Parts: sequence; structure tokens; C-alpha cells
Amino acid sequence: MSTVRPFRGLRPGKEFAEQIASPPYDVLDSREARDLVKNNPLSFLRVVKPEVDLSPEVDLYSDQVYQQGARNLRRLMEDGLMVQDGKPCFYFYRQIMGDHSQTGLVATVSAEDYDNDVIKKHEFTRKEKEEDRIRHIETQNAQCGPVFLTYPDLTVLDRIQQSVCREEPVYDFTADDGIRHTFWVVSDEKVTHRIQEIFSAEAPFLYVADGHHRSASGAIIARRRKQANPGHTGLEEYNYFLAVIFPKSQMKILAYNRVVRDLSSRTPGQFVEQISQKFAVEKTGLKQPSGNQEFSMYLDGDWYTIKPLAGSFPAEDPVKSLDASILQENLLAPVLGVENPRTAAHIKFVGGIRGTSELEKLVDSGNYSVAFSMFPTSVDQLIAVADSGNVMPPKSTWFEPKLRSGLVVHVL
Repeated sequence: MSTVRPFRGLRPGKEFAEQIASPPYDVLDSREARDLVKNNPLSFLRVVKPEVDLSPEVDLYSDQVYQQGARNLRRLMEDGLMVQDGKPCFYFYRQIMGDHSQTGLVATVSAEDYDNDVIKKHEFTRKEKEEDRIRHIETQNAQCGPVFLTYPDLTVLDRIQQSVCREEPVYDFTADDGIRHTFWVVSDEKVTHRIQEIFSAEAPFLYVADGHHRSASGAIIARRRKQANPGHTGLEEYNYFLAVIFPKSQMKILAYNRVVRDLSSRTPGQFVEQISQKFAVEKTGLKQPSGNQEFSMYLDGDWYTIKPLAGSFPAEDPVKSLDASILQENLLAPVLGVENPRTAAHIKFVGGIRGTSELEKLVDSGNYSVAFSMFPTSVDQLIAVADSGNVMPPKSTWFEPKLRSGLVVHVL
């Protein structure tokens, strides 16, 4: 069963929350981050992407960058802009994007649960990215970016959340991107104990939705510090990492679309003829697929609907029946030479938040030849893959809205 734990969150003062809270580190490049912080000295990007305060020539993985982030976090604390709660708390965090609302429990979760696969994963991690996160956390002695987890809905927890969220929030603001962020503190020990009981009794597993490198780094730090601590008890803060945990019914996954630079010396007509060996291809003008196992393809100024032919993929396999797998195995690799989508230079992945107009723009520019509009992966598909012990193909899910960094920090 799952272990969740309240913690003494380091949080902004109410009047500073909107200025401090920032997008997560991994949705912006350094140039975009520099533009965002120009007129905001308090932005938490200065902690999670501290290169914004240094010359663009500085190596992103130099000690100078990690030390700058630690200095910026200390400055927020020393200036009284962020203060640690006096007792362990849970927190509820609500995001509203258009007509979509999701409310998650902010907690620390067990690194041992991660190691024992009580917290299940659906992606491989890369060692260099793990080490980058580890260096940030170790230098700052804090986890500043939460992991995005999900679980099958628990009615009894929903009732607690609804009761808490009827009270006045400590933060309530709408960010520049139009997403509203609302935050409540749960300090009543009876309530925090009850929440722990619910997870330990009724939630056998948690699932990483987004933040595989953050969760992996949290678990690695726990192992390293345990080995280095002869007085280890298991109660130390390093045994847990920061997460926001959402019921699966509230999760929103958008499509993760693909564009490819060239047709491997084929004309558009030749390309359509070749992919017709594995797909039914029809010029429909439809820019988005209507369901799973269907794709919209933008080619030479036209939108096509393409559907895999019966028998072209193993329908019962939880991984190979995913749309991303079908497209990769039957088209991207054999026809367009995208053997490894993680490293291939001639494919670009476009989050669904940017819309199909971005796909048209890229192809019409002449820099790309073909685009594929995908149907979003479902949370049930994600859970089925994780439960099977497998991983999803790269770039299978795009979660929106993104969790803001800096609303609460877990100090180790």
C-alpha cells in the first residue's frame, strides 16, 4: 500500500505567491526562461533554471549554475519571501484551465515505495538527466519541483478534499497563460492522519504521470544518504520526495504530435502509396483523429485520415497497441527512418497544447514534410502499461496544465 506523508513546506508569503510561482524547469529553454524573468526578480525560475542569472556562455551543467540556484533559494528565505511551515502539513492544489479543473494532494511520498514499484513508472530515464536533478537537489538541499502522480479515485479522499477546499485558500491567482492556481493548507493533525490512513489502506499503487527524472533522482538521493548515515532511522526527510497526487478521473492528457523533416527521397504520392501497405489512407480534411488507432496526417497542404489495417499490430499488447507504437513501428521507422525517436534529428515532437495550426505552420514552412496529429493516450492506457511492468514509447503523453514550481518546496 502507498505511503504519503505531510511535511513542513517552504512556501511564499501570500502576497508573493503569484510573482514567485513559475513554470517547471523542463517546459522552457534557457532563452525563453530569460525572457520570462526579465521583469520579475522573484521568479522561481531563478531557482530551478538558475542559468537565467548567468552569461549564456556558461555551461548549463557547471557548478556555477547549481550554486547560483542555491543562492537564489537562500535569498528568498533570508528575505522572508518564503517561510517554512511550523508543523507537517498536507496541501491541496487546484488548477483550472478553460473548462478543465483538477485538484491534487501535495505530499511527500516514499522513496522505498518507488524502489519497490509501489510507485509505478511508464518511462525509461536517462542517467545524465537524473544526475542533473540530483545536483540541483543536493546543492539546494531541497526538492523544488514536484513529481506528478495519479491514482484510481478514492471517494473518501474526495470528500475530505471537497471539505477543505470550501475554506478560504492561501493562494488564488491566474498566471499569464490563463491558468488559475488555488492552494489550501491542511494542518489539522486529525485530517492529515486520516489522509495517511486512506492511502495506506485503499491505494495499493501510485503511478508516475510526469516527472520520471525527478522521482528517480529523489529515490537515488534517498539511497545515497541512507548509506552515508550510520544513524539512519527511515524517518529522515531524504527518505521522501515531493509530489502532487491527482485522482485519475481529473487528469487531462493532450496529444503529443509528430512532424518529420523529409520523406526519404519520396514524392508525396510515392509516400502515400507506400504507407498504404499498412494503413487505409483517405484525404478527409480532418485535422484531428476521432479516436484511438487513427491518425490525421498533414502532407503537401492536405489533411488525410490514416487507419492501421487489421493485423498490422498486436491488438492485445498494452504497449504495441498504443497509437505511438503503431505509428512508430509501421511508418516512422520502416518508411521514414526514425529508428530511435529519442535521438533521431529529423523528427520533432509537438505538444498538443500548441494545436494543429502549429503542425501546418511547420510543414508549410518547408522545413518539414509531413505531420501526424495523434489521439491522446488515456490514463487507463498509462496505468495498464505500468501495471504490465513495461514502458511507453517516447513522447506518448503530454499533460496539461503543468504544475507550478515554487508554491511549496520540500526541504531535506
